[in-house]
Amino acid sequence: MATADTAAAAPAPRSRLQQIIDNIRALDQKQKLAGAAALALAIALVVGVLLWQREPAYAVLFSNFDERDGGAIVTALQQQNVPYRLSPTGNAILVPAERVHEVRLRLAAEGLPKGGLVGFEVMETQKLGISQFHEQVNYQRALEGELSRTIQSIASVASARVHLAIPKQTAFLRDNQKPTASVMINLRPGRVLDETQIAGIVHLVASSVPRMAQSDVSIIDQTGTLLTRKPNALDRPGLEPKQLDYVAEVEAAYIRRIENILLPILGKGNFSAQVTADIDFNQVEQTAETYKPNPSPDQAIRSQQINESRNADAGPQGVPGALTNQPPVPATAPITTPSVGNDGAYAAAINSTRSAVTNYELDRTIQHVRQAMGQVKRLSVAVVLNNRTRTNQAGETESVPFTEEEIAQITSLVREAMGYNQERGDSLNVVGSAFAEPEAAPEVPLWKDPDVLELAKEAAGYLLILLVVLFVYLAIIRPLLRTVAPPPPAQEEEDEEMEEDEEDVEVSLSAAAAVDSYEARLARARELASQDPKIVAALIKEWMGVSEEGRK
Repeated sequence: MATADTAAAAPAPRSRLQQIIDNIRALDQKQKLAGAAALALAIALVVGVLLWQREPAYAVLFSNFDERDGGAIVTALQQQNVPYRLSPTGNAILVPAERVHEVRLRLAAEGLPKGGLVGFEVMETQKLGISQFHEQVNYQRALEGELSRTIQSIASVASARVHLAIPKQTAFLRDNQKPTASVMINLRPGRVLDETQIAGIVHLVASSVPRMAQSDVSIIDQTGTLLTRKPNALDRPGLEPKQLDYVAEVEAAYIRRIENILLPILGKGNFSAQVTADIDFNQVEQTAETYKPNPSPDQAIRSQQINESRNADAGPQGVPGALTNQPPVPATAPITTPSVGNDGAYAAAINSTRSAVTNYELDRTIQHVRQAMGQVKRLSVAVVLNNRTRTNQAGETESVPFTEEEIAQITSLVREAMGYNQERGDSLNVVGSAFAEPEAAPEVPLWKDPDVLELAKEAAGYLLILLVVLFVYLAIIRPLLRTVAPPPPAQEEEDEEMEEDEEDVEVSLSAAAAVDSYEARLARARELASQDPKIVAALIKEWMGVSEEGRK
């Protein structure tokens, strides 16, 4: 019986498929065309919705371009069949994100965008017989365009224009003039050029033109502000251009010191510190020469000069009269010569002179002091401590202020961290107070939440896809299937159910019949055939391979 059941169930799928094929063949030409059109429409609807839902993202190809370049870029995109869009402001061209780099390379091969400037490519189209004046003008235009392109490559510069004033060369030195340059730059929003970048632009322009000095280059921005400043002999070198930055760095360093000492004690967010530094940017040079008054007696003698002179005058001698006119007597030794009294001669007069000059070494101190700029003259520090919070017995949170001892202890720590100097005039103030609670951000309604709106948009897309699929199935595919493959009639279904019931009965009797003899089985089969001959007829048809329609 099991073999019979398998044989009876096997032909069913083949007959069902054969029936569908026969129904399709039985359709006329109009019905076939209508069915194919409906199926194609269903596929087109599903594919269209999927493509609309999965629209490619667009990215910026070029922005802030010249109008001429914009027209040339759009024309090139149309020729290359590249989809593009314009931004709402019209200053950017968008293409699919996955093709941005490819399109940029293709446009670069065509020389787009040109940037509205003419470079040395203008020299490639020189006409035959052009005058020297036109050649010089084209060269100057090309040089200006190349310099503008180079300056525009700086990240902070959106666009640039360079104007060169190159005088005509002359053979007379007194009439010789040096070239000058003017640069107009348009900075990007929120960007600035520091002094190093400005000096780089000046050096770039001056190095590109022969005999041009850096002092002859002027740079202005889009607001008309002069960015280059002529050197002035009265300007002081040093920290002057960066004084504000230096002060901010000094104050930030002191704040970090205070935070590092208080953070382990109070925790993050429980204190706030501010420092005001008075910085001395004056550059002072001082020279002093000091002498000690009244040097000590034992001081070293540097030089000494003594002058001494004595002058002895004999004067008139002897008694006036004849004797004085007589020649002098022969000289004799002083021992034998008697002394002459005062009554007979005048006494000799002696003049003596003595002078002394003494130079001592002097104590002298020479000091040459040059005070460094950027010294801290005074510090003012303010620290605010947030009151501690604790939970009372009632379970409520209350604020507890710091005690005087705790504030004094924290003040001492901050004083040491900042390097407090009373002689310098430093001031420190530590105050405890309750911090204000941060304002809660206003709650955004659910229908205005960006995340919810994005999720709803995505869900609406999937829901639309589901509705389209259901519409296509219910309105097109299902009626078409019912026409091509109609369901089996109800009578055949009842016969199949009856056959299944009988087969189940046979299966239940097969265990008892297995022990019966051949005669008993034959008698049972005859009885079954007499009671229900349809089952026997159906079984014989299945054995013979006859289908339900009576065809082999």
